[in-house]
Amino acid sequence: MNGVPAGWHRGGCHCGDVKFEVRAAADLDLLECNCSMCSRGAYLHLIVPAEDFRLIVGADALTDYRFGTGTARHLFCRRCGVKSFYVPRSHPDGYSVNARCLDPAGIASMRVRPFDGRNWEAARAALDTA
Repeated sequence: MNGVPAGWHRGGCHCGDVKFEVRAAADLDLLECNCSMCSRGAYLHLIVPAEDFRLIVGADALTDYRFGTGTARHLFCRRCGVKSFYVPRSHPDGYSVNARCLDPAGIASMRVRPFDGRNWEAARAALDTA
């Protein structure tokens, strides 16, 4: 990672009904979760605080899905079905952006670390010590 300062990256769903911006470095530090939800969608998590996320358009195009504890708000585009971001259980006051839904122009590199979502409580506790 080269330490490039944070900037705003654009992203969105497949059809374009949902568009957002997220503030992050050009070198992204991502998590790849193996839980039943994330592994099926090949989701690469970029976790950011709420102040580093802006929904530009598409609030009315989103539908949500909750399961398990109901804490996470999995948000999908009603039209194309893509989950480009959501409110994660691990960081309910922030957002998890799917790095695969970001415009690659501003991304220098992606460091992907595993997250054992099948053993969520232990993996979440490890995030606080990492």
